[in-house]
Amino acid sequence: MLLTANAYLWFKALHIIGAIAWMAGMLYLPRLYVYHAGSETGSAQSETFKVMERRLLRAIANPALVVTLLFGGLMLATPGLVDWSMGWIWVKLAMVIVMVAIHGLFARWRLDFEANLNNRSPNFYRVWNEAPTIPLIVIIIMVVVKPF
Repeated sequence: MLLTANAYLWFKALHIIGAIAWMAGMLYLPRLYVYHAGSETGSAQSETFKVMERRLLRAIANPALVVTLLFGGLMLATPGLVDWSMGWIWVKLAMVIVMVAIHGLFARWRLDFEANLNNRSPNFYRVWNEAPTIPLIVIIIMVVVKPF
């Protein structure tokens, strides 16, 4: 029991670290897209944004996503941790799926920029810059308050 309880605390700490890094990437990447969409295709500025976006996604957001899901999954596998009859865990997991889908969209849009195929406005990306905030708020409320 002590090993499981000790492991759970490590899983939880690493899950939170991963989630914070992941959210940092998911909030910053679309902000880069706002500025990139406003720059001229082929310009030095546009090429710099391509490098920044690629590095942010590959070096921070993607690994953080893996860490978050891995240690979140290990916590879910810890015996007795989750009462699966409660609604909060299902809402949280649904919001995680939403976050993974948003991550996928952001990664797809990076490829559009990379290939000089972006046809979306800076305002489009301004709206999407806020999108990760909604599931983040719901996840935090579900995990901390466990309202149902």
